[in-house]
Amino acid sequence: MNSLIAEIDKIIEDQSLLKHKFYVMWSEGKLSLESLSGYSKEYFQLVKAVPSYVGAVMQNGPSELQASMAANQKEESEHLEPWIKFATALGVGRKEIENYHGLGKTRLAVSELAGLMGSFESGAAAMYALEQEIPKISLSKIDGLRKFYGVADDEAIEYFRLHTEADIRHAALWRKVLENSKTGKDELVQAAAKSLAAQNLLLDSCYEAYC
Repeated sequence: MNSLIAEIDKIIEDQSLLKHKFYVMWSEGKLSLESLSGYSKEYFQLVKAVPSYVGAVMQNGPSELQASMAANQKEESEHLEPWIKFATALGVGRKEIENYHGLGKTRLAVSELAGLMGSFESGAAAMYALEQEIPKISLSKIDGLRKFYGVADDEAIEYFRLHTEADIRHAALWRKVLENSKTGKDELVQAAAKSLAAQNLLLDSCYEAYC
């Protein structure tokens, strides 16, 4: 395995979101529905931002990857509606989630991720660190929602079902960029680490406010 990918994968494992207190409680059935409702509003701030992250990386990317990145961006934009359906299944009104702008730490996390997208290869590292683990996380979320929270309707879990598959492809594109990178290894590892730190900060926001 490429040594850069191996090092980033280790960071993803060490800082895995599945180890965060909020997701541990989710997988153990210890969250309240109010906690999940609050989470649905906070995390939507990231869901809304991901297409712009991809767009920022695209701006500095090579022509031969533009079509693939544009397809990723389009797909992420199409995932806003499935997330809203998840939130509404938890009792959050459509207007409420559409007009909500997030807690302070949530906004900081989203902003810090945005700040990592300014260069092509560093942005690819940050996106890889964002998307590589999502298929596994999504399966864990679906399992918890069905087992503990009575959220099993196809529409309610569609966002997570989509991401069990879509982010395998998305992460593969970013991995390809990293495997052919000319940027210094330390810079890319740092971008990945900062991406994971921001993602965990978003879960900190949810845990502190809703648990």
